Amino acid sequence: MDNFVKVHFLGAAGTVTGSKFLVETSEGNILIDCGMFQGLKDLRELNWQALPIQVPEIDVVLLTHGHLDHVGYLPRLVDAGFSGKIIGTAPTLAIAEIILNDSAKIYEEEAEQANKDNYSSHNPALPFYTRQQAEKTITHFQVEMPGQWISFSNLISYRFQYNGHIIGATFIELDINGKRFVFSGDIGRTNDYLLDAPKKPEWADFLFVESTYGDKLHPDEDVERILSNIISDTIHKNGNLIIPSFAVERLQTLMYLLWQLYKKNKIPNIPIFIDSPMGNNVLEVFHRFPKWHKLSDAEYSAMLNHVNIIQSYKETWETIDDKRSKIIIAGSGMVTGGRVLTYLKQLVDDSKTTVLLVGYQAEGTRGRLLKEGAHELRFFGKYYPVKATVKCIESLSAHADQNDLLDWMSKLKNIPECVYLIHGEPTALNAFRVKLKDSFHWNVKIPKLNAIEHIPI
Repeated sequence: MDNFVKVHFLGAAGTVTGSKFLVETSEGNILIDCGMFQGLKDLRELNWQALPIQVPEIDVVLLTHGHLDHVGYLPRLVDAGFSGKIIGTAPTLAIAEIILNDSAKIYEEEAEQANKDNYSSHNPALPFYTRQQAEKTITHFQVEMPGQWISFSNLISYRFQYNGHIIGATFIELDINGKRFVFSGDIGRTNDYLLDAPKKPEWADFLFVESTYGDKLHPDEDVERILSNIISDTIHKNGNLIIPSFAVERLQTLMYLLWQLYKKNKIPNIPIFIDSPMGNNVLEVFHRFPKWHKLSDAEYSAMLNHVNIIQSYKETWETIDDKRSKIIIAGSGMVTGGRVLTYLKQLVDDSKTTVLLVGYQAEGTRGRLLKEGAHELRFFGKYYPVKATVKCIESLSAHADQNDLLDWMSKLKNIPECVYLIHGEPTALNAFRVKLKDSFHWNVKIPKLNAIEHIPI
């Protein structure tokens, strides 16, 4: 083996999304994650650019988890000539299959609508990828179990380790000629409603760690009290509570919380509508993989029976026309697309409406604009005035905060030769860099997008 490994930072470097890290060795090339950029227009436009590498030379893709910003570029990778296996845990690949199929359907519909209404600057507007391309990508999927070393070559092996965050999520350990490379993926919370606490790495010569909340501590909020008060206020106003939600984990957590509040008599039996085709499919993943979460079969069934699952676009409009005060949980979590836009189009200009943001809102998303007090939102080619009340619950995030991140690294038995901070916006990255230097005196780097790091082994 050569004396160096090259790591290409193809995404999630200097920004949160677009996770892609190519580990280039003389024995083969491994891509860790293959996600889409989200948020600012400049970032989204990167999705359409060819990767600055020889895609056919990638031997395998290892996935930390199934979120769009970790798997959403896979069909483009296959289209560019990737022919190897795409490997992850069973729930991760189940989630990825749902997300790729659902996203492709949305891309096709959006392109068709943009061409029909002539509101795209591209003529014609094209889908980012098609359902046919998504289906072809899924044929490359291969399931591996967590917790066991898998041989890639004579001198390279890898292992998936449970990481909380969402169902199926892992961090990935690569052993390359006796050196341990650890890619954190997204790290979960210690006290999650639905998931166990993440495992912790015990050795890392080179550590690639997420920094989404590297500069923040999640507030010590009484989530049940805040949610109860918001719902009471919604009922008092005879209004609607719209909760934009990520389809994976956040949706299921909200369902669980609302069911628990009702069981404890903290809220009345207000109608709850779940409008997320992708989220409905993810619920089935929870049913299929009970060992990956805390819910019993009885709890799962009771939670499901407490809500109304919307099955069609016709039911979406029936829900909008329903004059009762109600809770609507709809995708997407950062208000970048999905069914939630249909509800906001009709209800965001109504002062009786409350919009509750319950997750990370990336720079450049409509969710971030709402959080920062925007007086209008643009979607479907038009501007809509915001008269709704906007609330936030920060502590429902599925991401580790600064203390959780430090705790995740607390079991390391060695001093890493270098720690690379990824998956963060510049302020968070720099704050976490300083924290790690002060706390551990480690060698810490913040790689730039498309940087190549030559790492001695």
